[in-house]
Amino acid sequence: MNKLTKKEEIIMNIFWKKGRLFVKELQDNYEEPKPHFNTLSTQVRSLEAEGFLAHNVYGNSFRYYPLITQDEYKKNTLAGVVKNYFGNSYLEAVSTLVREEKISVDELKELIDKIEKGK
Repeated sequence: MNKLTKKEEIIMNIFWKKGRLFVKELQDNYEEPKPHFNTLSTQVRSLEAEGFLAHNVYGNSFRYYPLITQDEYKKNTLAGVVKNYFGNSYLEAVSTLVREEKISVDELKELIDKIEKGK
């Protein structure tokens, strides 16, 4: 699965939040300044070609919907980062977070406790 660009991520976040949308509805959900309709249409078709979106036909209009959930995308993205940058070792990834003080040892212990209680 390809990693989304920042603009693609904005589009997908709207789809993940709102569900099925026509391009005009997508444009309406953008904050100002809103991208041009044709620009959005091109980006949506690109996301469809990459396997992130699909569409249903309504007359001469297409209503798009996500093929992958946000959770699935996050999971795949995290797996890719761990594979590409940490030798496919989640232990190495977490160790790096602790070493760089992005997460404290106490927070890590708290996380372990939560996981053990959830089992």
